[in-house]
Amino acid sequence: MPGRPWTPREEPRQDALGRYLAAVATTASARSTEEPHPAAGRHMTGPPAEEPATLRVRDVMRVPATSVPADMPFLDVARTLARERVSAVPVVDADDHVLGVVSESDLLAKAAVTAGPRRHGPVGRLWRHRLYDKSHGETAATLMTFPPVTVHPAERVADAAWTAARARLKRLPVTDHRGRLVGVVGRSDLLRALIRDDDEIRTEVASLMARYLPGPRSVRVAVENGVVTLTGRLDASLVPELLAAVRDIEDVVGVVDEIGAD
Repeated sequence: MPGRPWTPREEPRQDALGRYLAAVATTASARSTEEPHPAAGRHMTGPPAEEPATLRVRDVMRVPATSVPADMPFLDVARTLARERVSAVPVVDADDHVLGVVSESDLLAKAAVTAGPRRHGPVGRLWRHRLYDKSHGETAATLMTFPPVTVHPAERVADAAWTAARARLKRLPVTDHRGRLVGVVGRSDLLRALIRDDDEIRTEVASLMARYLPGPRSVRVAVENGVVTLTGRLDASLVPELLAAVRDIEDVVGVVDEIGAD
């Protein structure tokens, strides 16, 4: 219900959605190519952290992808969606080139015109005009939405997420350079790829401390919903740079400093 406050049980979901949207927004905005300058006084020693591998669509897409031929009848398309428990499927030709996508919305448009009551007046005429083609479609080709919005296996996951958000699509066909279907990726797949869980973040924080701190076990790490809490004791001169390094870790949304200074 619009305006209803989030319950405590829903707050982790709210945080995850916020982190997902932040990743999409970051991708949409121009990124600076300048390398950040190290903060004055930093003196943590150790090898530089390796750049994390960029996740690509091929790393998270689902294969094989369910598809339907262009000449599949309306009822068979509906049965395919129900059987596969998906909201949309790509429509392909004999060589697996993606021609379009047929969704529950496309099928409902036909069903609404066929079974719904006749509407009168200008609004009714506009409604009938918009759904005219759908009402007369009998096959996947005549019901589908085209041209299809697709992504390539080599695209970054963040870019695919932006494409899905901009087009308001739940599922995207993945095609090769010739437009042939090689997989499908959903918003849930992109969400899981963009937002790491707390255990993964904790592992990276622990790895960072093991590389840079003389006594990493003197600091304990806890992560909840992307918020890192550091407790223990540490040389006071190292605390600011440790906190800054942890804040720079991807998907960390906040750092709570409970470190006592030695």
